[in-house]
Amino acid sequence: MSRTGSFPVWAALVGSGLAGVLVALQSRINGGLSQELGNGYVTAAVSFSIGLVIMSLVMLLSRAGRVGFTRLKTELRAGRLPYWTLFGGAGGAFFVLSQGLVAPLTGLALFTVGIVAGQVLGGLVLDRVGLGPGGRIDPTPPRIVGTALAVIAVALSVGMGAGDPKVLWLVVFPVLVGVCVSGQSMVNGLVRAASHSAITSTFINFVVGTTILVLIACVSVAVSGWPQTWPSAPFYYIGGFVGTIFIAVAAMLVRTAGVLLLSMSNVAGQLIAAVAFEAGVPLAGGLTQGMIAGTAVALLAVAIAALPWRGRASGGTTGR
Repeated sequence: MSRTGSFPVWAALVGSGLAGVLVALQSRINGGLSQELGNGYVTAAVSFSIGLVIMSLVMLLSRAGRVGFTRLKTELRAGRLPYWTLFGGAGGAFFVLSQGLVAPLTGLALFTVGIVAGQVLGGLVLDRVGLGPGGRIDPTPPRIVGTALAVIAVALSVGMGAGDPKVLWLVVFPVLVGVCVSGQSMVNGLVRAASHSAITSTFINFVVGTTILVLIACVSVAVSGWPQTWPSAPFYYIGGFVGTIFIAVAAMLVRTAGVLLLSMSNVAGQLIAAVAFEAGVPLAGGLTQGMIAGTAVALLAVAIAALPWRGRASGGTTGR
């Protein structure tokens, strides 16, 4: 493969795949902390707050981040960037919240398949609407087929291995959260383009997400009380740190691999790692044949959705 940036493309794709492993690891960590605390709301707030502390230190030490923040304020005041673009962190907040509330019930593999299906579906719709920094991108046959396969992957994961009827309902949530994650990527891309700084965009993301999750956690604590026991193992508290590493790796490699290839390798890493974690250190009942089949189909869905297409344009860009 050719070299188009600081790294060879193959190295960027491997790095992105490993970043996907980190996403699955974060889900496993936050799911485990939620089981220990008995409160997924507090878990999510703790994870995002740790990430915010880290990003605040990075902002203080980074001149580019501070300059980007000033540029962002200028763009907002001039009306060139809508204020609603600042709320991309809400998608990340819902994702981390679902890690603590849903993943322990569905298992990590099924949870990840649902997230991926939502991301593929959300990406298709949002590209068609054209709200992202790349403008409108019409759906291509490969992306439509990939989206359909992603939905089939969820159905396989549930239908072939569902011993508990509640799983069928619960899997709807990670799919919806996956759509929110696609929206988060779109909005963060707009902020990054306006500020010319991935650090600024990531910092805003954590500020908004932490604010939302802390407010939700306060309501939860007021209703059910503060968790009585906290695990002593440091492993349970590195979810926020893992999240910042993943975001930093993505920002560093995107210029080399491009958004589409980066996303594809990242999702592959998520799915493979989720199956491995569920087989070795399960959150729920362990792997089922349905989860394995669904993961395989989800991988196929992402690969097909990423295929290039040179059809005739009709009012927008076709393909990525």
